[in-house]
Amino acid sequence: MTRERSQSSFQVTASSPRDKAPRPRWILGMDSIAYGGDYNPDQWSREVWREDVALMREAGVNFVSLGIFSWAHLEISEGQFDFSWMDELFELLHEGGIRIDLATPTAAPPAWFFRTYPEARAVARDLTVLGPGSRGMASPHAPAYREACLRITRALAERYGNHPALALWHVHNEYGGVPESFSEYDQEAFRAWLQQRYGELEALNAAWGTAFWGQTFRHWEEVHAPLPTASVRNPALELDWKRFSNDSILDCYRAERDVLHEISPHVPVTTNFMSHTCPDMDLWTWADEVDIVSDDHYLRADDPRAFVELALNADLVRSLSRGRPWILMEHSTSGVNWQPRNVAKQPGEMARNSLSHLGRGADAIAFFQWRASRRGAEKFHSAMVPHAGTGSRVWREVCELGAQLSTFSAVTGSRVRADVAILWDWESQWAQDLPWRPSADLGHRVQTNTWYERLWRDHQAVDFVHPEADLSAYRLVLAPASYLLTDTAAGNLERYVKAGGNLVVGPFSGIVDENDAVREGGLNAALSELLGVQVHEFCPLRQEDSARITWDAGSSDVGTQELPVAVWCEELVTTTATVLARYADGPRPGAPAITEHTHGSGKAWYVGSDLDLDGLATVFRGAYAAAGIGVPDLPADVEVLQRHGEDGTRYVVLLNHTDQAHTLTIPGTDHEATIEAGESQTLVVTD
Repeated sequence: MTRERSQSSFQVTASSPRDKAPRPRWILGMDSIAYGGDYNPDQWSREVWREDVALMREAGVNFVSLGIFSWAHLEISEGQFDFSWMDELFELLHEGGIRIDLATPTAAPPAWFFRTYPEARAVARDLTVLGPGSRGMASPHAPAYREACLRITRALAERYGNHPALALWHVHNEYGGVPESFSEYDQEAFRAWLQQRYGELEALNAAWGTAFWGQTFRHWEEVHAPLPTASVRNPALELDWKRFSNDSILDCYRAERDVLHEISPHVPVTTNFMSHTCPDMDLWTWADEVDIVSDDHYLRADDPRAFVELALNADLVRSLSRGRPWILMEHSTSGVNWQPRNVAKQPGEMARNSLSHLGRGADAIAFFQWRASRRGAEKFHSAMVPHAGTGSRVWREVCELGAQLSTFSAVTGSRVRADVAILWDWESQWAQDLPWRPSADLGHRVQTNTWYERLWRDHQAVDFVHPEADLSAYRLVLAPASYLLTDTAAGNLERYVKAGGNLVVGPFSGIVDENDAVREGGLNAALSELLGVQVHEFCPLRQEDSARITWDAGSSDVGTQELPVAVWCEELVTTTATVLARYADGPRPGAPAITEHTHGSGKAWYVGSDLDLDGLATVFRGAYAAAGIGVPDLPADVEVLQRHGEDGTRYVVLLNHTDQAHTLTIPGTDHEATIEAGESQTLVVTD
């Protein structure tokens, strides 16, 4: 729930992930797609700066992020600033027609700060004090860190807040790199946060179920952070610690943002999310606090089909932005440097990655970083200007992409339309990831990825939604992994189906409330009436075992097709649902496995097992039909992405992930296009 924000740095504001008022169409004040990357000129001489600006113009760059790690060069000692070099860069970039995303450099406190305020360092769960010499942040509740952050933020805002080159404020960098801290400051703030949330100790004891294992608290001083324990820690405590840590770091962002809004209210403020690699942040709450959503995304080199995960991430970020334009703040021109094997991108892959984000709503395409570093931890990370220089393939592709984007500028502000939504809730994911679950192999991310890829292969545009958000715009909603559902969320799903919506629910869903407590009334009590089925027991398989599901005669047009199960079965008892498929073998042979239930004017399906992509195709076929959703006749691994302008214009992005050319018809139009192997295209189609 949302509460009034306290003036004390120890009182953390909790947030609520709900829809907000619409933001402006494209608030960077640019009439084209923003294209560029992180620029770190403090690593280079002034001669290189001038060369950089010339090369940026050659590549079509019109947007750079500046000063992200520059605190030590801006505030050379406490309260003593040197802006001369930044002044010079502002003028060089402005003269070159390049807009600036200026960072507050608070992700990299200077050496003098840690020397002066060693008590501000972050502390790990095992109470190891984390030293300087890397990046990240200090304890979010250390007064010295808060004061220093606001001082450098205010100084930057007063100096550059009205500069004509300034397009955007960029607070910090990748919050969540240090997702939690256990210093005395943080533990004191945790107790204050709990007092704000629960009011009385009796309410805290009830929410956490402290009667179990004799953990009851009699005094607030006895309440503790989830430090190492002899056995498994209280799961409700762990869940609240996740919420507190998210709110603590978000409060750091708010404090800097408010200074920027005060001094330069005409300039939007953002911070770059890491939606794919930072599971500790509840980005629904963060998205409501930024003026424009931005995200960093890097491919997993060990995934040969990483373009599907990229698509999922881009759809998620667009959904965080509530469909409004967003910024791809970082991705890579080729390989990165921090994975076990840092695979270089193939020719054309950088453009396909970039245009996949563009086709999914991004109005800015940027990279880390502009010029490859010669020193430091990221010297082997690819860049727009690589170590090989301007004679390289990477540089040629950077220039080609810039030219291509310049011809597609009218796409800015247009929207993606989706008939299908997937439920996504970080709090549920945190809860499901806690120890001592029936099976560690039934992961929410694996489930969600598999269900998303089935939609991707069926060429469906997809939004992600919070379970408590408005679902009325969607013909079909999927809940692949909704372990934790609040009463509000469960009621929201029921109203959606009752009003005519179509809902498909995956296994291990609707199990616990917001305190990780199993409800009275059974293992899926939150959804049992909606689904017309009760879960009596979880029956996960042994690692070496498998099971099969077969369709009931007359329940489907798939004949005797068998669906394989690798991890999970449930003992289901139907109340009002129709059985579509049963277990052929496994722990409960003959028992229901997949059900369908008419509830009000809509339908709800329950899938009690982990199905693979082929198995989901069979289930989704019936859901598509009920929802009136067609599956376009398009080649496998060829994407046709569409954004829609207010005037009816379609902006189409074609991506061919195969080694063959394909000719296809753009869905919803009579327009035919041919796309070569590994190619990407942008088209404008007028209805």
